[in-house]
Amino acid sequence: PSLSRLAARADTAGFRDTIGLGLRQIAFLLIPAGVMSAVLAEPITRIVYQRGQFEPSQTPVVAGALAAFSAGLLFNGVMLLLNRGFFSLQSNWIPTAVALGNLGLNAGFDAIFYRFGTWGIPFATALVNMAGSATLLVLMRRRLGRLGMGEITRSVVRILVASAVLAAVAYGLWYVLDRELGRSFPAQLLAVCAGVGGGAAAYLLMCKALKVRELGALLALRRRLPS
Repeated sequence: PSLSRLAARADTAGFRDTIGLGLRQIAFLLIPAGVMSAVLAEPITRIVYQRGQFEPSQTPVVAGALAAFSAGLLFNGVMLLLNRGFFSLQSNWIPTAVALGNLGLNAGFDAIFYRFGTWGIPFATALVNMAGSATLLVLMRRRLGRLGMGEITRSVVRILVASAVLAAVAYGLWYVLDRELGRSFPAQLLAVCAGVGGGAAAYLLMCKALKVRELGALLALRRRLPS
């Protein structure tokens, strides 16, 4: 709705700033989410699926697919935002054309990567999300003149550094607890929850130390919620 209102008022500067803010916020949320899903893919899969007819030998297969799909999570969010941006600008044909191109690209990547295993199919989808995001970014930048890519890049670099710390803490906590507590369901659940909680805390602390602006926006939103 905000993008539609700005486009209707021909407020290009406001539209541009909103798109840039949206891209940074998506990166702030989805980069760590993708990293967390990737580094803890196997224990997460084990907790959710490994019971009944689902055997331990199947867990690495599904975990590999989850990790591969996680690589494209950020770009999936970017595509959704930019698609809505073009819809707001009454340029529906642009995301439609990009989506049609993605279908052909996806078929080609599937044909190449399925040979490497089950993970190849979601990895192909992740690559298509990356290509689609890059195409939409270039087209949106041409439409708006600029998107503040310098500021977006600086935020993404800081977020990547914080996410690397998240990965180390999350995996380290899970690994230690998994080794000490064993593989009973309660023990696995505790190990994964500890890894997720510790990794999230480390990420937020690193974002604060690195002065990631999007953390301030998140805290401001929390303060506006009713108590």
